Amino acid sequence: MSEREPLPFKDYKWIVSDPGLLGGKLAIRGTRFSVSFILSCLAEGMSVEEIQKTYAPFPHEAIPEIMKVAAEQFDVPHVSS
Repeated sequence: MSEREPLPFKDYKWIVSDPGLLGGKLAIRGTRFSVSFILSCLAEGMSVEEIQKTYAPFPHEAIPEIMKVAAEQFDVPHVSS
């Protein structure tokens, strides 16, 4: 049985969304890293190199898409209850 490729999120190359991967969280293609995990590491002051050394390699090319997807989440209108 062959593994299927995770579904791309919108038109992103590196960001995927698949119910079978990390419970459907946005993830980085080819890894088991969620977008939120990488953002958390960066927010804590880790460099991409430190994340890779501490956890595992992931494509540097994903960083601009990670930042863009995060920015998009803040552009969504929120209605207070």
